[in-house]
Amino acid sequence: MTKAVQDIDQGRRKLVGLLAGAGAGAAVFGRALSALAAGGAKVTAEMVKQAEWVAGVAFSDEERALMLEDLNEAAEGIEALRALALDNAVPPAFTFGPTPGEPKPVPATAAPPLRRERPVSRPSSDEELAFATVRDLGRLLRARKVSSTELTKLYLSRLAKYDPVLSCAVTITSELALARAKRADEELSTGKDRGPLHGIPWGAKDLIAVPGYRTTWGSVPFKNQTRPETATVYSKLDEAGAVLVAKTAVGELAWGDVWFGGTTKNPWKPDQGSSGSSAGSASATAAGLVGFALGTETLGSIVSPCTRCGVTGLRPTFGRVSRHGVMALAWTMDKVGPIARSAEDCALVFSAIEGKDPLDPSSADGPPAWPPRRDLKDLTIGFVEELFEEDRGKEAKTEEEKARAVEWRAIDQRSLDILRQLGARLVPLKVPAKTPVDPLSLILTAEAATAFSALVRDGRVKTMVRQTADAWPNVFRQGRLIPAVDYLSAQRARTLLMREMDECLAGVDLFIAPTFGGSSLLLTNLTGHPCVVLPNGFRQADGTPTSITFTGKLRGENDLLAVADLFQRATDFHVRRPKLPEGPPAKG
Repeated sequence: MTKAVQDIDQGRRKLVGLLAGAGAGAAVFGRALSALAAGGAKVTAEMVKQAEWVAGVAFSDEERALMLEDLNEAAEGIEALRALALDNAVPPAFTFGPTPGEPKPVPATAAPPLRRERPVSRPSSDEELAFATVRDLGRLLRARKVSSTELTKLYLSRLAKYDPVLSCAVTITSELALARAKRADEELSTGKDRGPLHGIPWGAKDLIAVPGYRTTWGSVPFKNQTRPETATVYSKLDEAGAVLVAKTAVGELAWGDVWFGGTTKNPWKPDQGSSGSSAGSASATAAGLVGFALGTETLGSIVSPCTRCGVTGLRPTFGRVSRHGVMALAWTMDKVGPIARSAEDCALVFSAIEGKDPLDPSSADGPPAWPPRRDLKDLTIGFVEELFEEDRGKEAKTEEEKARAVEWRAIDQRSLDILRQLGARLVPLKVPAKTPVDPLSLILTAEAATAFSALVRDGRVKTMVRQTADAWPNVFRQGRLIPAVDYLSAQRARTLLMREMDECLAGVDLFIAPTFGGSSLLLTNLTGHPCVVLPNGFRQADGTPTSITFTGKLRGENDLLAVADLFQRATDFHVRRPKLPEGPPAKG
């Protein structure tokens, strides 16, 4: 298990321990819940007494007796609610906004203009062409040095060759792709230009509903599912002229890199999983099987696989990209963002998919994301000093693990040096520390357990691939034991955390931190702040990538992407590519 997965799973395991700590009391409470839903079974005073641990209170005998009539009456209502067929697309009757206090007005969005481009030459090989950036592919298309049909056939061929090794695609959308590529070629030949993505092949994480194709969510219970809705992000990219070539693999119900088709592999080290849950999107992009891809993140599912696979990912501000037609895991935490081979590519894709959508009440407009509005010298960049100095090998069990931790720390320190050499104004920054962050992971657990409540009740959860302590079936069951009062209290504590974060960023435009340092990943997913994760080095032992993360202010994608772009123009980590494996499929 990598540091990325360890850090993400550690927070979940803390919650597992918290919920399971009462031992026998939890089992009794489970029986009490069953009684409430059993239609005729009676809740007793003893059941209430044994359930009190989960509420964190103690009642008297008289108080318990007073509850019984209403509790038993409520059982009928609970049974009626559980009988409702609530599709995953049905949201709660409330929305989350990441801005503490009064919403601030933002300017209207606008599509990025195409830059004036110097003459471009076609790469000397198809291999080079497959790894070109979105920007360069667009230049080649407009210069008639390559056609969209040619590009599409190239990526379809590479998917056929390497997907058996990487297990990164659920469905290859060949028929749709060739039709859209033909449309793009015809339009470009007549002067109709839909923008920077016109004719570019891409991959959609298989949480995204596309008409005419399965949307499996990577999960056994849904492997033959087709959705009635069309995802807004798909519609926007289709309108922008992008060519969908694959529904990419997703860790089952958006956790990890294991799905019903196997384990998605890291192109840099094919005996290793690509991490999750945007596993297929990151793997396919890193392997040159798509021009770009879309992923989603609730707690690290863009950041982690981008780190593992050495690609660039943008996790936008919560609400900047519509989630209509995308599987819901946690309504107040889910985000959709691009995965590509450069920060500039992420900006071009983000500009096409962001913005208010009436079908997603949480969505909102923001300022244009590209081209950059300011130079590096005009920005103040915070750096979380203690995270760059922390001993990352303190939990290492072997000398090899200690050495890897020391190496990663040195690589991150080098990233600060690169920014200083570019003239960046770096100032020390302290992340919020008053409100505890780790306990707030129960928000994700409660919402995910609600989103997939039916799986637990009807037993389909037992058909899921992973049945371990650190897997959804176990967490879904535990989520049913979180009291509504404590869930709402956690959301109120989250408001305090958002206010602290707002104060923390008052003196900077963005900040840089080690990707998995401290609680920054959970913290910023809770507060809804955007981040860009990008490669910043490679390990000497096995040549696998490392990453660094820039986090911006709410709706601060422009400054965030500008700094990431300048960092990449000064380095070459993002243009290196893996030596792809040949031969039979990897096991697992």
